[in-house]
Amino acid sequence: MRKKSALSKLGERTKAPPISWLMGLTLMNPKWISLAAGFTDDESLPVTKTRALIEEVLSSRKPGANALQYGATNGDPELRRLTAARLREQDGARGGANYDAARTIITNGSQQLLYMVTEALCDPGDIVLMEDPTYFVYLGIAQSHGLRCRGIRLEEDGLDLAHLERVLDELKRRGQLPQVKMLYLVSYYQNPTGITTSTAKKAGALELLRRYERAAGHPIYLLEDAAYRELRFAGDDVASALAVKGAAERVIYTGTYSKPFATGVRVGFGVLPEAVLAIVSRIKGNHDFGTANLLQHVLARALTSCQYGQHLGVIQRRYAQKARVMMAALREHFPAPVQWQEPKGGLYIWARLPERMKSRAKSRVFKQAMARDVIYVPGELCYCEDSTRAKPNHEMRLSFGNASEAQIREGIARLGKVISNQ
Repeated sequence: MRKKSALSKLGERTKAPPISWLMGLTLMNPKWISLAAGFTDDESLPVTKTRALIEEVLSSRKPGANALQYGATNGDPELRRLTAARLREQDGARGGANYDAARTIITNGSQQLLYMVTEALCDPGDIVLMEDPTYFVYLGIAQSHGLRCRGIRLEEDGLDLAHLERVLDELKRRGQLPQVKMLYLVSYYQNPTGITTSTAKKAGALELLRRYERAAGHPIYLLEDAAYRELRFAGDDVASALAVKGAAERVIYTGTYSKPFATGVRVGFGVLPEAVLAIVSRIKGNHDFGTANLLQHVLARALTSCQYGQHLGVIQRRYAQKARVMMAALREHFPAPVQWQEPKGGLYIWARLPERMKSRAKSRVFKQAMARDVIYVPGELCYCEDSTRAKPNHEMRLSFGNASEAQIREGIARLGKVISNQ
């Protein structure tokens, strides 16, 4: 008799995330040039500043003991206040419930919030609408929860609202709107395409979701993932969906201090409608009953001492320079049919090869790139499982975040030779 697995349905369903495979390739082959994993820049990590901040936090008995003790499940009150105030300033808002510290929660990176929100809102078989392509690590969360996904095409300033409306209308005709729980957007310097969604597009998307709520029979939320917002190095900032009228009860906003300050800190945050926050807080209590308190105190000190802002300027200039290096290398080494856009922030450039030229992990391009000791993220990994269209298979995500300038030049040169020889 064959022994049955003791795993839950979720456990049996969960696949290994592609990010683990890509990071594993990088770590197992340290001589390779990785233009794949979205690690941040080693040289600009604030080692000295962080050491000084920790010493300040622990410089006297009472504050030090508070930082080393357990904290509140929803996060340190001061960091929540500073976070809400920072968002209000970024959006140019005067106030409102959207920016209330009471609606703010501190998490173990923004990834934890994405997981908890999905757990709070979605059952197996539910539908999440998302950009096409999108953040492929979130696709792993959706897959493990047994969700169905529908991709919404992107334009230069974000979602194709006409396509979103057609998809919603189709789901309504099929009686599937009750399964639609949210629209997921990576709204700033999107991972993987680098596109930023305009405030007008966010407002238009929110209006469409509200229009179809009656047929759904429940709220449909807009989940705005703003992980790359502070990595802007060109152009003006764009207000978040929190600034849109009526956002307080429908927008879930998530950001992070990890990418702008130090990824090893792993502190993120969210602003949630009260009804969703109550459930997510309970889930977080079951997860960890509070993000690392010491790290929260360090970040609060970094914010109040202006060291966070000073460091942000350093990395923005650093990524601007690395983006310029990658763009110059692309112009020099990639053949003319390959298309890409100049980034204004974030860590990535999205390159489109001719459609006949496949880029998936089992493709000749990827295998020949590995043979030349360079890797990228195959674009196919960034598309959800959507039965209404075939997955594009001729794109690649190139990261300038962690590789040195010399590695960027050499890595793009190697990839250029591979592509030119196809």
